[in-house]
Amino acid sequence: MSNIKEELDIKKMYGEQCVLPKNDFIKNYNINGLSYEKAQNLLYKNGLNQISQSKPKMWYNYLFESLFSTFNRILLGIVLVLIYTDVFLPEVPSYANIIVILVLVIASTLLEFFEEYRSNKAAEKLKELVATTSHVIRDGAEIKIPIKEIVLGDIVVLSSGSLIPADLRIIESKDLYVGQSSLTGESEAVKKLDSSELTLSDINSLTDLDTICFMGTNVISGSAKGIVIKTADDTYFGKIAHTLSTGKPQTAFQKGVQSISKLLIKFMLVMIPIVFILTAWKHEILTSFTFAVAIAIGITPLLLPVILSSSLSKGAVRMSKKKTIVKSLNSIQSFGAMNILCTDKTGTLTEDRIVLEKYLDINGTEDIRVLKHAFLNSFFQTGLKGNIDEAVISRGLENGFDNITSKYKKIDEIPFDFSRRRLSVIVSDENGKKQMITKGAVEEILNICTLVDYKGEISKLTKEIKDNIKKISTSLNKDGLRVVAVCQKNDITDNTIFDVNSEKNMILIGFIGFLDPPKESAKIAVERLNNSGIRVIVLTGDNAEVTKCICEKVNINSNRIIIGSDIDKLSDQALIRTLKDVNIFAKLSPIQKARIVRLLKDDGNVVGYMGDGINDSPSLTNSDVGISVDTAVDIAKESADIILLEKDLNVLLDGVTER
Repeated sequence: MSNIKEELDIKKMYGEQCVLPKNDFIKNYNINGLSYEKAQNLLYKNGLNQISQSKPKMWYNYLFESLFSTFNRILLGIVLVLIYTDVFLPEVPSYANIIVILVLVIASTLLEFFEEYRSNKAAEKLKELVATTSHVIRDGAEIKIPIKEIVLGDIVVLSSGSLIPADLRIIESKDLYVGQSSLTGESEAVKKLDSSELTLSDINSLTDLDTICFMGTNVISGSAKGIVIKTADDTYFGKIAHTLSTGKPQTAFQKGVQSISKLLIKFMLVMIPIVFILTAWKHEILTSFTFAVAIAIGITPLLLPVILSSSLSKGAVRMSKKKTIVKSLNSIQSFGAMNILCTDKTGTLTEDRIVLEKYLDINGTEDIRVLKHAFLNSFFQTGLKGNIDEAVISRGLENGFDNITSKYKKIDEIPFDFSRRRLSVIVSDENGKKQMITKGAVEEILNICTLVDYKGEISKLTKEIKDNIKKISTSLNKDGLRVVAVCQKNDITDNTIFDVNSEKNMILIGFIGFLDPPKESAKIAVERLNNSGIRVIVLTGDNAEVTKCICEKVNINSNRIIIGSDIDKLSDQALIRTLKDVNIFAKLSPIQKARIVRLLKDDGNVVGYMGDGINDSPSLTNSDVGISVDTAVDIAKESADIILLEKDLNVLLDGVTER
């Protein structure tokens, strides 16, 4: 894992293709699509568009792993020697010692096998995720093919609901919004363009790439065409999967068991020859050799494998009663010895649902009229209905606004885009009165407003009022709320043509603030973890302000927050020093999370990582004990050692205590 950061240099992998002008980019490709023959040649040359991943384990894989554990291998080696000394050499064969040791081996094997096999759910996670079809242009015609047959240079046609089949450079787009939460952890859909608004120096992370779509993400809304620039293991998705292919590093417990086993083997290799030489000159060869083997058996703790397996199995059963399922018995010791828990914010510390918490007038006082206008805007808009719109509609319905929708009729709409950062709908009421309602980023809304509405009274938007509005907005941001401003205007004539130029001379009404609230149990859970000697470190893809607010509410020290772009500037040693007194890291990529976990381990800590998304897989694999939940994506559950039946830190702590 030490070279992952270099492998996934985003600017190097995608930067030039992202910022290259569209016309220059498509010069190297056939806009009518590949021919059938060329596609087949590329498929033969580069292979299928599939992520390399090991096949799912069968029951006998688990059995063999349990049978040939470190201690069992020593015992089986002794059995082979006993077969020679106790069966072949003597005139009267003796099977007693062999039977005793084999019974111990079988008991140890079955105890471990049944527990691990019962807890594991084997499936091809990454392959299943992309095992579908995609629309491409071949020989000038749009056809549907399996994703695994997509090759470099293919032109992929995307529409709402499409899974991105490979890494693409967008060449045509219309209101294209892509969900990248599987890779970045960000819940917000991202708009993708056919011409970048960035320069190469602006690109610092995955989320900056505005013309590139990534394998494994999906189209939320809109349509587009894109040219395949990377397939299979060369994709960003494939690079993350590659970090899992080397398997999970050994835990401290496994290293300890292995160390003892190696020590015993060394003793045996030294003692057997010495004892044999010292006794051979005085006794028969067979007697001396048998005695030397007996010494080897004597220094081997025959019951240790059975004791370990039975103790761990018993612990796993008890933990299951605490909603904690153990997939790997060897992880139990690390689970109990854990002194650092790295966790995401969303769903662990928070309820994983955005709610509209405040609707305020221009002076910061609650005003139901602000909510009403925001509700009409969200209800009637037909573009991307994100979680913000859903939260507005939900809060409006709670306040009885379901009746007012029948009193209004939608006339037109000016869709949201990232350059304006606002969205407008035009509606008319029962009397035919037309009204434009706009919501968007505070700065953008202030730029199109000339008047303010305070308790029904209209006045001029002065500099003093603007400064006060910005102050209120900043205060809300510090409280962790995402702030959206709402404005409207009524002087609309019948012959008005609605476009971006219509959004001017508007009247500011107020603000709406959104928050993903912390769980009621999170504060107590964090305190319990700290009291148990487990330090909680938050690793999230969300922004710093919202993260700071949530962490303060659950008593996680938020005096200092480090963001992902700053981490990339630090050497490993500098980051290790930073990790000693910083508990919150925001706007992180999956690889940045994995790097932090690795460095915490390198610094001598026993690190647990709790995650439930594809983006968490590298960290789950790198940690001493990977912890997921039963509702997690399959690849996260596959990478985890422990699975919680409830995404709650209290459940995790109960499992740690029970172990």
